[in-house]
Amino acid sequence: MDVISVIRTKRDRGRLSDEQIDWVIDAYTKGQVADEQMSALAMAILLNGMDRAEIARWTAAMIASGERMDFSSLPRPTADKHSTGGVGDKITLPLAPLVAACGAAVPQLSGRGLGHTGGTLDKLESIPGWRALLSNDEMMGVLRDVGAVICAAGDGLAPADKKLYALRDVTGTVEAIPLIASSIMSKKIAEGTGSLVLDVKVGSGAFMKNREDAAELARTMVGLGTDHGVKTVALLTDMSTPLGLTAGNALEVRESVEVLAGGGPADVVELTLALAREMLDAAGLKDADPAKALRDGSAMDHWRRMISAQGGDPDATLPVAREQHVVTASASGVLTGLDAYAVGVAAWRLGAGRARKEDPVQAGAGIEMHAKPGDSVTAGQPLLTLHTDTPERFDYALQALEGGVTISPSGTEFKPQPIVLERIA
Repeated sequence: MDVISVIRTKRDRGRLSDEQIDWVIDAYTKGQVADEQMSALAMAILLNGMDRAEIARWTAAMIASGERMDFSSLPRPTADKHSTGGVGDKITLPLAPLVAACGAAVPQLSGRGLGHTGGTLDKLESIPGWRALLSNDEMMGVLRDVGAVICAAGDGLAPADKKLYALRDVTGTVEAIPLIASSIMSKKIAEGTGSLVLDVKVGSGAFMKNREDAAELARTMVGLGTDHGVKTVALLTDMSTPLGLTAGNALEVRESVEVLAGGGPADVVELTLALAREMLDAAGLKDADPAKALRDGSAMDHWRRMISAQGGDPDATLPVAREQHVVTASASGVLTGLDAYAVGVAAWRLGAGRARKEDPVQAGAGIEMHAKPGDSVTAGQPLLTLHTDTPERFDYALQALEGGVTISPSGTEFKPQPIVLERIA
């Protein structure tokens, strides 16, 4: 095998053989294929695609590059969730303890934010003492004691994906559906969960901007999960508007705790419950009632135990940014547009996200939203509060918000997009 022939095959719209796929993933993981060569192959895949058999083999090769976890010794069925990323998407935080409170084990391996999309681990690290890095034994211990764990994937889990993901991010190939699907599913299958629910975002704040591409990605991932014996279902959900009323790290933790306490924004509660019901159904726990677990405090109890088990203090005061700037409504009327991408980029520029994987984030940075599409507003009313430790970032963030807020005349009819657009199984 040689990498040039593999690149040429896909460049010329050919089908990669099983042997070519196995070889190139193994050689890249070992450093025998250079980054610039894998970049060329990734671009060829973006432009020319892969068939289902190619994607399945690519995923299997990624899984084979590392270890596989096994949760069969747990006394509970396992269920996991993965989101393709959005703005204000704090759903994992209340969802994992909620599903655990209903009887499933949730081994949630999460990631960090990059670009305009937030990262679950960055959010949780705003809690004093909380640790993202756990050994496999520690992870199993938390699952046995609490029923839910949210942590970083270990270096031994699909190392080929870890290397390729970083490369895709800096070569304009993140959006390649075969590579997105294999990246997500190689980690989730290697993780060893018995069932998986996928939250595939659609809209301006998502990687998939239109419903057709999102549905194709969802079908591809559901097929991969099914082929590897993992019961998999996907929900297509709206990401044209940010979820909830916050985008940031500590800001989103605060809002997640409100949901666990029985309150919180209606859209966050609705999506959390929809995903919880899918996870419990996939795990064979159809009679469990996640809404009851929110009401009776058991979900909150599991949250507190989960945070404590990973070294965090659930009662600690969360970080607050040193500086704030209020954006007011330019006119009276109906707020008919709050673009998720604009809000996400603004939060990123305020310090809530990172441009490179190694960049630090500000725990208190982000955006509070005081109105959502459909609300009536008056001129001068606060619409957004920007938070950062570095006020020189405000102008740059405000540039990102230009054109992202739409106020229509009073009386304008507004029909909100449903949160869950489609179910694919």
